[in-house]
Amino acid sequence: MTKFRSRLLFALITLISAVLIGLGLLLGQLFKSYYLNAFDQRLIKEIEIVSSFVEEEGGIRSFKNETIDNFSRMLDARVTVVDISGAIIYDSGKLKEPSYEEHQNNINDMIKKKGKNHYLIEDITGDDLHYYWKPVFQAGKIEGYIFLSSKMTEINNAYKQIWWLLTISLGFSFVVILLLGSRITARYTKPIESATNAAIELAKGNYRARTYEDHIDETGMLSASINVLARNLQDMRKSQEMHQDRLAALIENMGSGLILIDSKGYINMVNRAYKEIFISNSDEFINKLYYEVIQHREISSLIEEIFMTEEKIKKQMIIPLRSRKRYFEVYGAPIIGTNDVWKGVLLVFHDISDLKKLEQMRKDFVANVSHELKTPITSIKGFSETLLDGAMEDKQALEAFIKIILQESDRLQSLIHDLLDLSKIEQHSFSLNIQTFNITDTLDAVIAIVNQKAVEKEIQITFDQGHKPMHIEGDANRLKQIFINLVSNAISYTPNGGSVSLSLSETEKNIFVEVKDTGIGIEKEEINRIFERFYRVDKARSRNSGGTGLGLAIVKHIVEAHKGKIHVVSEVGKGTRFLVELNKKFPIS
Repeated sequence: MTKFRSRLLFALITLISAVLIGLGLLLGQLFKSYYLNAFDQRLIKEIEIVSSFVEEEGGIRSFKNETIDNFSRMLDARVTVVDISGAIIYDSGKLKEPSYEEHQNNINDMIKKKGKNHYLIEDITGDDLHYYWKPVFQAGKIEGYIFLSSKMTEINNAYKQIWWLLTISLGFSFVVILLLGSRITARYTKPIESATNAAIELAKGNYRARTYEDHIDETGMLSASINVLARNLQDMRKSQEMHQDRLAALIENMGSGLILIDSKGYINMVNRAYKEIFISNSDEFINKLYYEVIQHREISSLIEEIFMTEEKIKKQMIIPLRSRKRYFEVYGAPIIGTNDVWKGVLLVFHDISDLKKLEQMRKDFVANVSHELKTPITSIKGFSETLLDGAMEDKQALEAFIKIILQESDRLQSLIHDLLDLSKIEQHSFSLNIQTFNITDTLDAVIAIVNQKAVEKEIQITFDQGHKPMHIEGDANRLKQIFINLVSNAISYTPNGGSVSLSLSETEKNIFVEVKDTGIGIEKEEINRIFERFYRVDKARSRNSGGTGLGLAIVKHIVEAHKGKIHVVSEVGKGTRFLVELNKKFPIS
């Protein structure tokens, strides 16, 4: 903007200089013309007076030289009287230059030029000589000529003084106008410079830039308008950034994988969920053709179908990832802009593997419940029909059948009780009766309850309690239910003559209860499933022992309700170890 101010000031100086120079030349010429005209009029009048006087006195031959000298002194001019041929009769000689011979030659030249009565020549000193002459008539005939010649020194001096005066005046005016012009240009270009700088910053994207507002005029209106524009752009930028941040946060943190493909088939964006699902590096995907980087043919085929049909497609896919199959519900939609301009394709991957798993678990649960209920009901119904058909008459058979019906009824009741208990535990309204108690006493009570069953199988139960009480905050009845299930399972799955051991240890914040047996063990791939409903490691042994298949599911839920953890380590043929980790202080949240 300094260049703009300099150009404006230079243009103003140039204009002012041209005006002042033109004005000086015009005034100089006007003054010069005025003085020359005044000088010429004076000489004309003087020559008229001298010639009239000479004619009245009787001609050039009759007046005296003293008279001509007096005229020369009064008029401050050189008076020369010549005859008709141009010969000098008398010369006042007041002007020493030019010389007599040169003066004579000038007079002869002027007489030859008819029609003119004045002449301007330059003498050897560089001064201008102005000649005026007039013929002297006597008896109607030209008797001779009278010449007045005068140097223009005074006029030239006056002309020089006028030029000096004009130069000084115009120079002073120029300096004053230059100072005022600088102030004026600075005053009017400063807001323009500020507005321009603000506009440049706005063009760079700096919407915090503002310009100075100081005048209520056009420049002030310009500055105010730019500031309003800057504030509006800043608000729009903030709003846009906020929307972009929200959109980016939504896209990046949504649970479903998302991939955006442009109209030419190049991948423009993949979100975090997609990268986590497919373990992809976004740098390997961005700006690459989808069929070059997407390895799964099902996905590429879906994209091609959307490109060809330009319609929304919703499809379920089974995609193998990390050596296991995962279920996805893929939603693909074409992106159509304004004026039906094709923008690309958007794909959203919803992972429904857990839903499929839950659906399968629901089916298995229904099937298992139906199967578990069918067995005792079938037994009760069969033996009841047998009794009604006449077996009641046989007292021994009647007693045996009634015992079987009672066992199956107890089994059915136990199954229904466990189902209700599990349902209650899984409900959000399930609450624990938290109190402080000695967990050592609880484990002693558990051993007393299951001891008879262990004695029947000749299984030895040992309890390493560390010989000191350990207090814990929790629901004593629910925790007792955990350990009854664990110890009962250990006895059920341990062959006759085996052993089951319990141990209790503690840290500053936690208590650890370990239940270890020398039973049949659990296959490694089955460990993750033993806490599922109705899942049995050895179905025949479990069913014969009267188990419902819901015990470990109940155990897991109760442990989690106490914010604890349960770990399983097992080896087939050598036994299984369950480790329950509980908090001494029940967590509030």
